[in-house]
Amino acid sequence: MRRAVFAIIGRELARMLRQRGRLVAAMVRPLIWLFVIGGGFQALLAGLGADDYKRFMVPGLLSMVLLFGAMLASLSLVYDKESGVMRMLVIAPFPHYAIVLARTLSAAIAGLAQAAMLMVLLAALGFLSLPASPALLVLALVMTAITCAATGMLIAVFSKTLDNFAVIMNFVIFPMFFLSGALYPLAHLPAALKTLALANPFSYGVDLMKHGILGGGGGRFGPDIPVATDVAVMLAFTAVALAVACLRFSRAPVIERLAQALSKPRRG
Repeated sequence: MRRAVFAIIGRELARMLRQRGRLVAAMVRPLIWLFVIGGGFQALLAGLGADDYKRFMVPGLLSMVLLFGAMLASLSLVYDKESGVMRMLVIAPFPHYAIVLARTLSAAIAGLAQAAMLMVLLAALGFLSLPASPALLVLALVMTAITCAATGMLIAVFSKTLDNFAVIMNFVIFPMFFLSGALYPLAHLPAALKTLALANPFSYGVDLMKHGILGGGGGRFGPDIPVATDVAVMLAFTAVALAVACLRFSRAPVIERLAQALSKPRRG
């Protein structure tokens, strides 16, 4: 089973590397937010003592790349169901949940690769310096990538077509980002919005990223949640999301029919 998992991960990463436009878009999107949105907010907040707002956007931008990168990588599961590739996988001699876990790992790795590229770019532009806690930053990157990949996989196993996945993803991805504290602190939100933000698992990834990059030096834009809470919530959500995704994928009517039809010996 290990070889099969590595083969699935290698295939997905090779697909990502061939799609150069996807990598370029992954770098352009956060830079637009940094210079356009960040520039506007910094000018607005300059009189309130927030003269370096762009620096405080860095944790949110890295989390954004992980969110978009991992979620879009999960799209390949739906594509394989439509194109027929999944037929070869469901009759392979390993459990169906291994397909979901391998795709989750490949989506997380794809998000991490894009985040690493953005970190190099931000450092070259002078927006990212030595993080407050390199260990926490690595933990935040890995856990946020896996959480986002698990979210994408949860959507993918319930999506029957590419169009269906795209609609659901857009409905999920933007509320997750805007209600995460990536652009503003959670502490000063109205009660209703703060409740929604705290129910959002992505918020804990952004907050952990702030711990790693800004530490206690973030001022009013620093972390809002303890590190232990960030880690515990993301672990719990990822475990539940993957359990539901594996169960749904194994019991999906289409997968069951394919497995039964293709595993029957041919007559004649």
